[in-house]
Amino acid sequence: QSLPQQTLLTWLSVLECVEVFAEMGTARVWGEMGRWTIIVLIQLAKAILRLLLLLWYKAGIQTSPPIVPLKREQQQPLHPQASMEGSSSGKDQTYIGKRSSRVVRCLQSTPPLQSRHWGSPQQREESQSRRAEEMNQLPTPLGLQETIAESLYITRPLLHLLSLGVWGQRSWKPWLLSAVLDISSLSLLSDLKDLNRRERAELRRRTILLLYYLLRSPFYDRYSEGRILLLLRLLADHVPGVGFITR
Repeated sequence: QSLPQQTLLTWLSVLECVEVFAEMGTARVWGEMGRWTIIVLIQLAKAILRLLLLLWYKAGIQTSPPIVPLKREQQQPLHPQASMEGSSSGKDQTYIGKRSSRVVRCLQSTPPLQSRHWGSPQQREESQSRRAEEMNQLPTPLGLQETIAESLYITRPLLHLLSLGVWGQRSWKPWLLSAVLDISSLSLLSDLKDLNRRERAELRRRTILLLYYLLRSPFYDRYSEGRILLLLRLLADHVPGVGFITR
């Protein structure tokens, strides 16, 4: 990734990390009007950054969080103490049993405690190369249909906020509009083939998040709340040890 693109991803990650804190802090200091103002500003900034990544830098399907957290234990080198005489090849670190053909590590090449693993060096090298290949995969190119679908997903929070301002928080129209946009985006992206692992995981995450519509007003206020409370009461009354948590 280029430096400007990495900068956009960094700012987008920062916004996603602080948006809830900013909303709660603004509501405490400036009240409900300030809360909705900061929500609109943050969602507008996020939409602009995501559209720049999509349309200008061709970033493809964007994941959440924008920057994948680094798994440091998986990034440790296989032979951190290896010498310069070609020891990184793995040949001098292992011994193959003559009768069992079992590969074991030689004692003199045992890595530090934090870098040890139960697999053979060859297996570790293969897994590391596979992870590096997955991390370095280019985003899948998006056609016109897929670009429109991703744009719908990016602008959906802004359209939802706009509909809340027009029809109010108790209306079904913002809820329906948001659900239609989410389902339409997923339907248009479902025809895309040859997605890499991260993009497939992102589409699965978006599909699972559709269940959140059961917990969003006004659907929650009219349908879900009573059934959820009834279930919690049944658990509290009939399952020993669960009553304290459910109440």
